[in-house]
Amino acid sequence: MAQSTKSASGGARVGVQKFGRFLSGMVMPNIGAFIAWGLITALFIPTGWWPNEYFAKLVGPMITYLLPLLIGYTGGTMIHKQRGGVIGALATMGVIVGADIPMFLGAMIVGPAAAWVLKKFDEAIEGKVRSGFEMLVNNFSLGIIGGALALVAYSLIGRAIEAVTNVLSAGVDFLVAHHLIPLVNILIEPAKVLFLNNAINHGVLSPIAIEQAASAGKSILFMLESNPGPGLGILLAYMIVGRGSARQSAPGAAIIHFFGGIHEIYFPYILMNPRLLLAVIAGGVTGTLTFSIVGAGLVGPPSPGSIIAYLAMAPRGEILQVLSGVLTSAVVSFLIAALLLKTSKQKDDEESLEEAAQRMKDMKAQGMTPTAGAAAGASASIDASASEAKAGSDIRKIVFACDAGMGSSAMGASMLRKKLKSIGSDVEVTNTAISDLPSDADVVITHHTLTDRARSVVPAAEHVSIDNFLKSPEYDKLAERLKP
Repeated sequence: MAQSTKSASGGARVGVQKFGRFLSGMVMPNIGAFIAWGLITALFIPTGWWPNEYFAKLVGPMITYLLPLLIGYTGGTMIHKQRGGVIGALATMGVIVGADIPMFLGAMIVGPAAAWVLKKFDEAIEGKVRSGFEMLVNNFSLGIIGGALALVAYSLIGRAIEAVTNVLSAGVDFLVAHHLIPLVNILIEPAKVLFLNNAINHGVLSPIAIEQAASAGKSILFMLESNPGPGLGILLAYMIVGRGSARQSAPGAAIIHFFGGIHEIYFPYILMNPRLLLAVIAGGVTGTLTFSIVGAGLVGPPSPGSIIAYLAMAPRGEILQVLSGVLTSAVVSFLIAALLLKTSKQKDDEESLEEAAQRMKDMKAQGMTPTAGAAAGASASIDASASEAKAGSDIRKIVFACDAGMGSSAMGASMLRKKLKSIGSDVEVTNTAISDLPSDADVVITHHTLTDRARSVVPAAEHVSIDNFLKSPEYDKLAERLKP
């Protein structure tokens, strides 16, 4: 009974991650365009750093047309490749014209939906079109179906989504006005550690925040999940009162987190001691409360969540307000984390890692799934035996995968690539989002919380689960196997 309950909870977690990945997957590939819009806004609007009426004319068309169309096209390609992208953009144009506000949420709905309709049509006629008429049918089917869906989106969906967006915006305004918005961090901080950070930030908060920024010039919602302060406090606590390998690796992790913006790097330090969730929750709530009190906000999404991106997206004259929330959140998180680490019963972090690894092995032998607490900070592979190890001569491509394919996976791929280069191996090492895993991957390396999703995408590959992309014995094991 307990086993089935854990399996169900694991399945629910994977399901939530998949849905969140789908939402954020429409925004993440287009973050560069969002940043460009944010920079143009911060620089050239009348209240910007260098007001310029000529350049400021770009702001409105970009947020009204360009950004929603990019989201709709990307969402469509996720469902039905390029044909899906084209019809997704067509349908998105309908909701754009049919509403008076930027249609980010509308694009996230109608883009994939239109692609799904076209995909079902293509499946229904597959093999039934006479030879020589394929291009004619493909072009006219997309044009007719896309045009019809654009009319529906223009007439009905745009206004409906605008009404929903107005309700959500009113709810956010209420929370901000009554200084209740910090309470959202009670949910956000634990969810981040479960690798739902990109889903929360880019799938939920950013679309609403961008619409707020378009009307008010800035939005506090950009700062709820991306604040680097709480994570910095955790890593500083490990640097000062931590023990063992955790203390040694914390300084490098702090630099990567705070300046590089890769928040995933501090998650294992919390999982090593789950009580530290109290520290990041308190830090997150404190930071957001500070932002709310001083009226801070950003003009665009700070992606990645680096202090550099924060300063780049700060409105003119409000850098101190932005820094105040980051600083207070880091201080509170540090103080609570230091106290919790000081009162920890473990004699040494190395010992706790070994014990956690052994607990996971025992659970695995009993056919159980490791809990988040047991999964804590073990640097070893948790589930490597679930995939048959390939011979070194059979491995030509190793792929690191994470939720978005940009942060922790890129860091891990870089480390393994250097290690293989030092031994003269020419095996290809790349990184990608889990949903984009290539079918020809021989070895797939993921964080253990994401391995089930990765295995469902490329079941034939060897899957290696790790807990720390910065340091894992699995890298040395792979290098040993791949020695020429």
